[in-house]
Amino acid sequence: MRMRRLRTISAAALLAIGIGAGGSLGSSYGSGQAWAAVPGLPLAAAAAQSQAQGAAGLAASDTKLDAVLAVDVSTSMDQSDVNKVSFEAMKMFIDMASVQGDKIGVIAYTDKILREKALLKIGGPQDKQSLKTFIDQLTRGPYTDIAVGVSEAVKVLESGAEAGHVPLIVLLTDGNNSLGKGSSQQQSDQVLDDAIQRAKEKGIPIYTIGLNADGQLNKQVLERISGETGGKLFVTSTADALPGILSEIYAAHLKLKVVPLQGFTANGGFQEVKVRIPNDSVLEANISVMSGKPVELQLTDPSGQSQNFPSDSIVYSASSAYSLLKLLRPDQGDWTLKIKGVPKEKVEINLVYNYDIQVVFAALPSSAYKPGDVVPVEARLESNGQPVTDAELYKQAKATLVVADQDAGTVREEPLALSAAGIKGSFKIPEPHHYELKVKVEDANFVRESLPVTIAAKSGGAGVSPAADEGKRLLSPAGWVAAAAAALAVIAALVMALSYYRKANRGFVGQLVVEITDEDTGERTSPQYRKLSAFKGKLQLHQLLQLAPEFAETKKIVFRPAPGDMLTVINEAGCAIEKGGRLLDAAKPHQLRANDRIKITLQNVNKTITLEYLK
Repeated sequence: MRMRRLRTISAAALLAIGIGAGGSLGSSYGSGQAWAAVPGLPLAAAAAQSQAQGAAGLAASDTKLDAVLAVDVSTSMDQSDVNKVSFEAMKMFIDMASVQGDKIGVIAYTDKILREKALLKIGGPQDKQSLKTFIDQLTRGPYTDIAVGVSEAVKVLESGAEAGHVPLIVLLTDGNNSLGKGSSQQQSDQVLDDAIQRAKEKGIPIYTIGLNADGQLNKQVLERISGETGGKLFVTSTADALPGILSEIYAAHLKLKVVPLQGFTANGGFQEVKVRIPNDSVLEANISVMSGKPVELQLTDPSGQSQNFPSDSIVYSASSAYSLLKLLRPDQGDWTLKIKGVPKEKVEINLVYNYDIQVVFAALPSSAYKPGDVVPVEARLESNGQPVTDAELYKQAKATLVVADQDAGTVREEPLALSAAGIKGSFKIPEPHHYELKVKVEDANFVRESLPVTIAAKSGGAGVSPAADEGKRLLSPAGWVAAAAAALAVIAALVMALSYYRKANRGFVGQLVVEITDEDTGERTSPQYRKLSAFKGKLQLHQLLQLAPEFAETKKIVFRPAPGDMLTVINEAGCAIEKGGRLLDAAKPHQLRANDRIKITLQNVNKTITLEYLK
């Protein structure tokens, strides 16, 4: 048996229901070949781009998620989801997350936010358990307003998302709104319109899951939410389907493939399922077992040796709705999984292989092309910067060149030759357009894409335009220097004038939305909108709280106007202030931009204050 190599598992690589890593991956070509530069860029710019592409490739190979789970907890869900399978599905989603690095938040809503947990960065099993415990403590409430859940989920991602992470929202609901007193459908529609627009602008897809137990689901609204944001709608009449739906959401979002194994009806004894590890390039085999009742599992490796789990090489998690085994660097061959379920219960099994593989696009030989030119395409599969030579891996795989005509707005695929020797083909440029090229490799178990390469194919080839060339002739080098110096002097004068003007006239803009939560009872006040235009120079939080004696400690939390219509918050009160789930250093001032949200935990009373800055 070969030695197992353990590595940090990414969000896209370690999924609790059996989904492997995916996405666009890339690194340097390995054997001295450089990244392909964009035609027309100066040499220095092309070099900088090369470094950026390499960094992007490294990041893409360890994709992290920023995910918000928003669940309808109205009392009507008692009929749609009697056994609270939606809660189990959310916990399963959390188990999908990476061992470290992913961020997950949870929102429980009716026609208001009942409970909320800001994006929590997963640092280990204890963080996952904290999230799952939070879900177990959720309660029901009257009324429903889908707009409330969507809007709050977008706000959480706007304030707590991390650069380089892939955002998404999963919205679980039983459908129609049931608004409480003081609310109107017109107001709800406006809130929802605004939330959808912000999600589109931020690139946040929303996956909607409609529980249609009574046949009254408002499918049109959910289709709009998911369709306009780039997500997907799922509709089911039974909550038992939720674990499978969550797996499909993960697959759809990360371009992964879920391979179903042969399920069965349990007979009360152990029943065998063969799990084949096809080659030595498998980084993980993720096996999920879903049943309405808990199951018992046993596992034997290809040599016939029984495996204990959890262990250093097998990760195990389970709940009342699912069980998961993740085999890390498993040996090639047939593994035997034995499953003992409750008699007559249906058992479903999914398997996904995760490969430590990237598609690397070799540098193009030229940066200048024109219609009719033939562009040679070469790429190869790499693992840890080395060529993948596993012949078994290439048997069922196919490679294609994905060509996006950026001027015409069309995308097509052309076949490429794939073997252990590499990926080869060509592309004949049909029109004087800009094109984006990617190499895609897929088989029944995985999909990988290279980083894109952009080429500009003009009839005269890439080069300096006549207008630019004319400008070069008008000024000598000395003239360029003088012109640049004069321009800098003008800019400096304008900046100084603007700075003096702002200092002389600086006031506050926008408003702060104030909500107060009693941590003993869980009660939360309605949002209070406090306009800031009446204040100049300095504002104490205590003033916004109408100088209430119980909040006297907030006198030392001060806001000042900052350039760019931002706010500077200064904390001298000793209270804990969080932004996006992170504790802010009290010794330093911090700036708030539009739509930023902070949470203040008071010391003298067991209450928290949530503030959102709106312009």
